[in-house]
Amino acid sequence: MTVAALLGLAATVSLGRWQLSRAAQKEALQAAIDAQNRLPAIDLSRALPGAPELVALEHRQAVARGRWLPRYTVFLDNRQMHGQPGFDVLTPLQLPGGGAVLLVQRGWVPRNFVDRTALPTIDSPAGEVEVRGRMAPPPGKLYEFGGGQGGAIRQNLDMAAFAAETGLPLLPVSLLQTGADETGGPLQRDWPAANLGVEKHYGYAFQWFGLATLIVFLYVWFQIVRRYFLPRRRQ
Repeated sequence: MTVAALLGLAATVSLGRWQLSRAAQKEALQAAIDAQNRLPAIDLSRALPGAPELVALEHRQAVARGRWLPRYTVFLDNRQMHGQPGFDVLTPLQLPGGGAVLLVQRGWVPRNFVDRTALPTIDSPAGEVEVRGRMAPPPGKLYEFGGGQGGAIRQNLDMAAFAAETGLPLLPVSLLQTGADETGGPLQRDWPAANLGVEKHYGYAFQWFGLATLIVFLYVWFQIVRRYFLPRRRQ
């Protein structure tokens, strides 16, 4: 019993400490994200960094100028905003010079519950436009059955596969457009703030340390108090 109690205590304390270290790592990462957000917006149209530098700029405010490529607009299905299902709208933006193309997460639109394939009209003005937002990783992926999808409505979008499919020189990051829909259209951009779930790790750590405390209490009660102190009191 002593060996079992010591092993259980060592395991639960180690797991609790590991959860605290995970929380500290995510707190540091969250602080770095917040620091990126506070930096001045970077103008991607003036000096476009290389691919490694672009990835390092994730979560930083940015402004880009270019021309929409509406024929490549993609609607990601089963995306929610405020608990309502709909589509995330993605449109590539051709940057000046005819070179790199930036994928813009333009906003969210509700779905048509009568006709699932009916898509809302998304206004993509011709000519050069200015888009403001924050640098973001590629769109998140949901579980899907089977292989990748084609067409306008898709469950997920793989950047490398989409670049090969369209022939567009896509950058390895995307731009999460912010602000109101400048065209007065249906796009909503109430994006959730980046949350790494630090509180979850503190909750798990509390559970593991609580279990360690319970092991100590049960061992003391059954192996010491009930075996030695209670018999003496009865005598």
